[in-house]
Amino acid sequence: MGVQPQDPTPPATPGVSRRTAIRMIAVGSAGVAAGVGLTAVVARRDRGAARPRFFFSPREEATLAAFCEQLIPGDDVPGAVEAGVIDFIDLQLVGPHSRFQGLYRAGILSLQNTSLRLHGLPFEDLDGPVQTELVSRVEKGSCPADLWGDPSASAFFGVVLDHTRQGFYGSPRHGGNRGYASYRMMGLAYPNLIGQNRYPAERG
Repeated sequence: MGVQPQDPTPPATPGVSRRTAIRMIAVGSAGVAAGVGLTAVVARRDRGAARPRFFFSPREEATLAAFCEQLIPGDDVPGAVEAGVIDFIDLQLVGPHSRFQGLYRAGILSLQNTSLRLHGLPFEDLDGPVQTELVSRVEKGSCPADLWGDPSASAFFGVVLDHTRQGFYGSPRHGGNRGYASYRMMGLAYPNLIGQNRYPAERG
């Protein structure tokens, strides 16, 4: 008898160069960038003012933050969480992306139930390499079929990846790319107008 779906309970290790991984994502390379420890990243983010949540519950936010940090991890440069990707997604889900509300609710629950069945822990409590392996399974759609319906695992991965990219590389006025994190990382000036650079370009 299979494990019955449960409501998720809330409460890693570096791989390839973060700059290399983030630039790969910027040009459209699919897949998980690298495992990463979320605790330190969230601690750095929480030094700033807390932002209100319009859509996600605290449980959902913890799960999604760990998932997005796997897609764009940070070390010497901000990753998804520190750059405000969760802020972006949360805000957009009560605005232009409201049609994806059901996908996020169901997908996050399916992800947690998959993590509980396969590893006995909520997704955000898994070690970085284990998170990486599970995100890869979600991307490929190779998760327990009875835990995923609509959306499918691969469909959930695709939407979250698209929104993570938008939040990381888009204009900060939409809620993400905090402090122009991705522009700084890639050495881009903002706005791209002669004489209007807001900070010295940093290249690495």
